Amino acid sequence: MKKLLATLALAFIAPVMLAPVAMAQTPTTQQSKMTSCNKDAAGKKGDERKAFMKDCLSNKPAAPAAPVTQQDKMKSCNKDATGKKGDERKAFMKECLKKDK
Repeated sequence: MKKLLATLALAFIAPVMLAPVAMAQTPTTQQSKMTSCNKDAAGKKGDERKAFMKDCLSNKPAAPAAPVTQQDKMKSCNKDATGKKGDERKAFMKECLKKDK
């Protein structure tokens, strides 16, 4: 019975104890940036390297493009459909709204 309790306790405690070790192995964004900047700074020394690293690490990544909303698509397609009427307009709008812009 004691062996069973010890085994169960170990089974519940081991994942909790090992979780920080697993998370520590995955580099953070800042660590990845540091690695990249270090590679780019090869050959630089002293104040030149210090200035380069400061600039490199402070650069913010480009913001991802905002996804096109359905409302934006509708505005764009309506503008492009100017002059079309009836079934022609309907077919054009259907195709236009399907496309990824």
